[in-house]
Amino acid sequence: MLIQGTTDERGSREYNVGLGQRRSEGVKSMLKLLGAREDQIESVSLGEEKPKSEGHDESAWSQNRRSDILYQGEY
Repeated sequence: MLIQGTTDERGSREYNVGLGQRRSEGVKSMLKLLGAREDQIESVSLGEEKPKSEGHDESAWSQNRRSDILYQGEY
């Protein structure tokens, strides 16, 4: 499975890529605690590149701060 960490548009590109990576790594750690194997999970950061909401307010930003889980065949 692939975990994609994303961020809102605020912050520099470098900061957002790092934040997205920390988000995806956090989900990966939880899945491993629940029994998933390291070789089953890949984590990446998309930073602010794949917003769920195009708005520029707290409501939109909160939707863009997330990690998406994709299963083999979806990516």
